[in-house]
Amino acid sequence: MTAEEARELLGTDKLTRAHVKDFDVFPRSRWIGRCAVLHDAEGTPQEIRFWGHSGD
Repeated sequence: MTAEEARELLGTDKLTRAHVKDFDVFPRSRWIGRCAVLHDAEGTPQEIRFWGHSGD
């Protein structure tokens, strides 16, 4: 996801694990995958979260 998408839909571009539950606000389409960098409380990147939907 882009920083602009994160700011528009979640209000920040420094996403954390707490934001993962809100990822359903992103448009869902078949055959689409997304990823987001998740940060710790200090704003340091810690992990990458992947999610998406197959065409099945």
